[in-house]
Amino acid sequence: MSQNPLVSIVIPSYKTEFFEQTLRSAIGQTYNNTEIIVSDNCPTETIAETCQRFNGINYYRNELKGGQNILDAIFSAKGDYIKPLFDDDLLHPFCVERMVEALQSNPNTSLVFSASTTINSENKRKKQRRPANQPFLIDGKELQRRMILSFQNFVGEFSTIMLRREFLKQYDRTNALTYDNAIYTKGLSDVVFYWNATRGHQAHYLDEELSYFRFDPQHNSNSNPESNPDFLFAITDWIELLIASHEAGVITDTELVAQGAKQARALSRYWSTKFPAVAEFAQKFEDYLKETTQK
Repeated sequence: MSQNPLVSIVIPSYKTEFFEQTLRSAIGQTYNNTEIIVSDNCPTETIAETCQRFNGINYYRNELKGGQNILDAIFSAKGDYIKPLFDDDLLHPFCVERMVEALQSNPNTSLVFSASTTINSENKRKKQRRPANQPFLIDGKELQRRMILSFQNFVGEFSTIMLRREFLKQYDRTNALTYDNAIYTKGLSDVVFYWNATRGHQAHYLDEELSYFRFDPQHNSNSNPESNPDFLFAITDWIELLIASHEAGVITDTELVAQGAKQARALSRYWSTKFPAVAEFAQKFEDYLKETTQK
């Protein structure tokens, strides 16, 4: 591996309001060997016109939506390392440099993630997100186990990660989002992708604020239940993946009965009023739990 590997910063794009800020944060990285790829699904020409004002942007139109647009951008990358970036998020200037150092330090690390901070529509910092107060390495199976027993994606969104491209060679745009023969494209596609990307390898957490995730109740965002028509899947996928993780042997019967049941029931209580379909998935879990404990 080169001491100065190529990093592909991939930006799957649809929203225009903050896109130029996002693009500038990619251009302004201290690491000097990058390619910037913009996959444009916007119905207007705004993103295309913005890209034309900057030199060296690899731009293309893409009719794919949601998770498939993200995956298409990732799999179009030519770099040794791939740095996803959503169209309204921002990168710290040292983000790529620090993540490259982490990947270079351990050849079995397939994914790096870091602390991040939410920002609002005015770029004001709101909430810092730190999974731990010190850096750590974690085995891919243990990463999955901790996530599913807490119902928390502590890695964060795609903007928080960098991955090693060679570990994606076993996947394509479909099976990278597949777990236990089910495809997850609307809800927890990022969680499933992280599980697949770290299978048989390690993830490296950097306890440094290296990205900024835009979240504002008044702003259209996939993490906003008021603006995302598929938000239901971000809830019910946890229950589906809990069952699948148990069937795959990632968590034990004891963990399923204790921690898994606690999380599934709390999730149902919180969301069933707003999304009645959540109760159906909760009942599916209860039926599975009963069947498991009676064996």
